[in-house]
Amino acid sequence: MTTRSLTTVRQQAVRFTLSMPVQATLYVSLCSLVLWTIYFTTYPAIHDRVHSLRHHTAGVACH
Repeated sequence: MTTRSLTTVRQQAVRFTLSMPVQATLYVSLCSLVLWTIYFTTYPAIHDRVHSLRHHTAGVACH
C-alpha cells in the first residue's frame, strides 16, 4: 500500500466513526448497558440503593 492509500483509508475510517448514526448507536448502547447493569446487579451496595426504583418501574422483580 502506498502512503496515499493509507491516508485515504484512515480518512474514511475517521469519517465513518464520527458519523451521526454511529455516534447515536454507541450512545444508546452505552446507556442500555449502564441501565442493564444497574437493574440486574447483585452487588449489595447498588442493589439496596436502586431497590425501590426496581419495584416502582416494575421492570425487575427481584424477589
